Amino acid sequence: MESINVGMIGYKFMGKAHSHAYKDLPLFFPDTLRPEMKVICGRNEQDVAQAAKQFGWEEYSTDWKTLLDRDDIDLVDINAPSDVHKEITIAAAKAGKHVFCEKPLALTLEDSREMLSAVEEAGVKHMVGFNYRFAPAVMLAKKLIEEGKLGEIYHFRAWFLQDWLVDPNFPLAWRLQKEIAGSGSHGDLGAHLIDLAHYLIGDITEVIGMSETFIKERPIPTKMTGLSATGNDSDEKGEVTVDDATLFLARFANGALGSFEATRYASGHRCTNSFEINGSKGSVIFDFERMNELQVYFTDDREDVQGFRRVLATDPAHAFAENWWPPGHTIGYEHTFIHEVVELMTAFKENRQPVPNFRDGVKCQEVLEAVDQSIEKRKWISIAEV
Repeated sequence: MESINVGMIGYKFMGKAHSHAYKDLPLFFPDTLRPEMKVICGRNEQDVAQAAKQFGWEEYSTDWKTLLDRDDIDLVDINAPSDVHKEITIAAAKAGKHVFCEKPLALTLEDSREMLSAVEEAGVKHMVGFNYRFAPAVMLAKKLIEEGKLGEIYHFRAWFLQDWLVDPNFPLAWRLQKEIAGSGSHGDLGAHLIDLAHYLIGDITEVIGMSETFIKERPIPTKMTGLSATGNDSDEKGEVTVDDATLFLARFANGALGSFEATRYASGHRCTNSFEINGSKGSVIFDFERMNELQVYFTDDREDVQGFRRVLATDPAHAFAENWWPPGHTIGYEHTFIHEVVELMTAFKENRQPVPNFRDGVKCQEVLEAVDQSIEKRKWISIAEV
């Protein structure tokens, strides 16, 4: 096996990110399997045809079911809105296709568990799109923890702040509709924080949260693309049915405490995806807006030089860095998706499940749902209860 034939469902924000990853992977990671960009699928024929031409796909389709019938498709990439993840995944698994699905895995925990059962029963490979794991600075934080450099972990603090919804006249995009998105800031941004917590610290055992929807109604959109939308000229508005901000506290199985904050109402924050980890021997701080850097502090440094140091994770000592540019030459957001696909293609080559996979997606969904239950019941909720 030298290549994997890909059929992709979705062609907007994540569609572009995934297409870029497939296209650039062979140039920078020539030893991995080559993803062949066979067919891209979307409902709007004019738009998906343009996407196929722009992104470099061989063909386009407006019917995802015909994609699953093709013998020349090995992997189905699902980056369409969350409300279709379950149906497409289960159908793809039954058709014997491997599945790469964006986060959150599904609208509900029950749906995500059904998706996991489907891919496991079919014996196909499955991956969920938590791309932030694949920033070299984040992987350095993981390495320091595993090596015991931070000692016993006490705290994990995480916050994902954006500001693209601060304007109350921004239209009612699909991400603001529960029946399509599942949830708002919580499932969109908080899911990444939860996955990073699982990756870096370990299992979360219980949570308590609160949330708010600040703007209850918004103009009806005429067009939506990625994180942008265009409204109509009338006064017609629709109800916002998701959270605008969700905060929660957590306890980890290893005894650490956690705090999480996700909002799209933080003026001045374009994509502040950050965490701080405090341990008995040191601390680290990460901010995705400076994604090539990790702030590191060790308690055993000499007293006269103690303090946080800036580590630039761009030389060959760091994950994936030797495949890119000379030390100090930074990489960007799109590279996290390329690294994600490296893991996926390597898993095919080694005949194993990629990581993170649907089991990680279900674990994330368990925490998301536990937080929702805690908000409704106004009490701590054990993850084992959901």
